[in-house]
Amino acid sequence: MNRPKPVVLMILDGWGVAPPSHGNAITLAKKPNFDSYLINFPAFTLQASGEAVGLSWGEMGNSEVGHLSLGSGKIIYQSLPRISRSISDGSFFNNPAFLNACRHVNEKAGDLHLMGLVSPGGVHSYNEHLYALLEAAQSQKVKRVYIHAFLDGRDTPYNSGVKYIEQLQKKLQQIGLGEIATLSGRFYAMDRDNHWERNEKTYRAMALGEADKTYSDPLTAIKESYQKNVYDEEFVPVVIANNDQPKVMVKEGDGLIFFNFRADRARQLAKAFVLPGFEKFKRPKYIQDLVFVAMTEYEKDLPMEVAFPPEKITVPLAKVISDAGLTQLHIAETEKYAHVTFFFNGGEETVFPGEERVIIPSPRVPAYDQKPEMSAPEVTASIIKEIEDDKYDFIVMNYANADMVSHSGNLPATIQAIEVLDDLIGQVASSVMNAGGSVLITADHGNAEGLYNLQTGEIDKEHSSSPVPFLIIGEQFKGKVAQGAVSNDLSQMTPAGVLADVAPTILKIMGLKRPEEMTGRPLI
Repeated sequence: MNRPKPVVLMILDGWGVAPPSHGNAITLAKKPNFDSYLINFPAFTLQASGEAVGLSWGEMGNSEVGHLSLGSGKIIYQSLPRISRSISDGSFFNNPAFLNACRHVNEKAGDLHLMGLVSPGGVHSYNEHLYALLEAAQSQKVKRVYIHAFLDGRDTPYNSGVKYIEQLQKKLQQIGLGEIATLSGRFYAMDRDNHWERNEKTYRAMALGEADKTYSDPLTAIKESYQKNVYDEEFVPVVIANNDQPKVMVKEGDGLIFFNFRADRARQLAKAFVLPGFEKFKRPKYIQDLVFVAMTEYEKDLPMEVAFPPEKITVPLAKVISDAGLTQLHIAETEKYAHVTFFFNGGEETVFPGEERVIIPSPRVPAYDQKPEMSAPEVTASIIKEIEDDKYDFIVMNYANADMVSHSGNLPATIQAIEVLDDLIGQVASSVMNAGGSVLITADHGNAEGLYNLQTGEIDKEHSSSPVPFLIIGEQFKGKVAQGAVSNDLSQMTPAGVLADVAPTILKIMGLKRPEEMTGRPLI
């Protein structure tokens, strides 16, 4: 089979698949081109949310993760599910960074400190990760473990901290190891806006045993604060004491594991412990011989160990195409330009040999429901010109409309956006087929198919957990209907794969070998 040229990956941002409903802009729109492709060409649906794209179970998809999956050809597990999976498969308990911290405190007769947000919120941290660290410390025969607990109240109910600390205390009793040494509200411990005086309060409680108040019991401290109408988030740091003396202070020879996995609100406090030349507030001294472990990479080149460093995507689709000596174009309007470049290329800014990029400015309007077509006509005109010039072997393009107009919550405008897109999709597909190429149409996540919450009747502007379409259009695929859609209704289909299967499918169509790093599978 001759290689079709060009092969175009058309990403319809936010175009999900769901049964017809009064909030489904996609089924309400007239889209003769898209519907005709469903009848005449292979049409599938793909999972684009939750574990299928490396997110937590049931978590809605997003543009960043969607494009990462599409471009890498593998499921890249995000921090929360990645860490949780390592607990399930046991590798967490052999993590070199954790083992080193335990070994260090055992050799130096030091203390192991665990600090982080004690919350099931799953945004910055997760309780189960803390519990697993306690079990890991116990298995390594660490004698003394102290917890510096941050209260949430933002990703959890405002006064739920007392419940989570109570649960933690029960867990400590069950395991038979660990004590709570300090408490801080996340307002202080997790500031990210250079309010260093807030971080300083948490630091002084941990490193110097200094606080406005000391308590013998953590629950009493929290309940007293609630009585003053100061709840979890703004809870003022306190030290938990024995006979009015701090239980512990972070010192030389200790180990400190920061179990928050999200970097933005962990970075500042971490720097106070690890940077020798730190000057944002006055430390009595830099704590030497402290093994500091961060759950993930908070910032490049910080002097700390990282338990779960970023996963490197070494061979994204763009590199495979480049290595084959072929040319490629990455094109989108401003709103989605980073997605077809940085994220599609595996989270790297690298521009590969033979790769060119075009950015079309997005319209300057307060909200895109005021201009539902956005810059899609200009994107289309640019692509058709490039196809006619026969310059590129592969093109990845993004139409932002279905997602960005849906975020306005305006159903009529979103329907209009879909109808505009259908016309433009038809123009691109005709141009590609006339040139002897193939078009693969898919999406990164859902949105436009659910503008009303069917349970509450309220407007829903958010992404969804819906599957997305995957159509393969080209002369050689005509009539090869892979899975007959019922009355053009993709929602009747069981998803045939995941977003990570798209890159291997493209390579198969282009006659290129799939690298071992790509764990997705071709769908043809």
